[in-house]
Amino acid sequence: MMKLFVAALLASAVQAFAPTAFVSNAVTTRTTATSKSSLQMAAAEELYIDQDRRNLMNLILLGSAGATVGALGIPYILFFLPPGAGGGGGGVSAKNALGDDLFSKPYLSEKKAGDRSLAQGLKGDATYLIVKDDKTLEEYGLNAVCTHLGCVVPWSAPNNKFMCPCHGSQYAPTGAVVRGPAPLPLALAHCNVAEDDKILFSPWTETDFRTGGKGWWN
Repeated sequence: MMKLFVAALLASAVQAFAPTAFVSNAVTTRTTATSKSSLQMAAAEELYIDQDRRNLMNLILLGSAGATVGALGIPYILFFLPPGAGGGGGGVSAKNALGDDLFSKPYLSEKKAGDRSLAQGLKGDATYLIVKDDKTLEEYGLNAVCTHLGCVVPWSAPNNKFMCPCHGSQYAPTGAVVRGPAPLPLALAHCNVAEDDKILFSPWTETDFRTGGKGWWN
């Protein structure tokens, strides 16, 4: 009888403590799940912030690269474009050896008819200004760079032609080849006088009147 009583007492004790353990396990499970959820949210938020930072850094790098390319590329491109210049007629101001603009009236007052003197022309190339017999400027200038190997060709007044000292090429007063080895005539440039009396050079894009064909420099 006593054994039955003890067994019943033990069974009651087990039943009394069993729900408590279950509740404890449930609470622990919920706590763990909540902690995992909180960690996942924190990780997601950190990932979102890191993504924003990466996007910002990418924009900064892209902007820096664009500025660098622009700073290097734009001057390079502009170098190959025909330079603009002041003056009502447009074109590039002819300049003397000191880099000063040349003006028609004072220039012609110092030159004789038939004079061919160098000035700074398109792209900075040495270019001949030609004074006609009526003491006005010829409507074209002649690039002084020899078409053989690039020497600057001087004008020889006694011989009435341009004579290259490097390899013996010779050119007529108009710049046409009269003796090789130069294969092509001297390049042409338009020469005009602006309203403010500046002497201007501009590109010659028309037919080369000496050959009847397109200018080789275009």
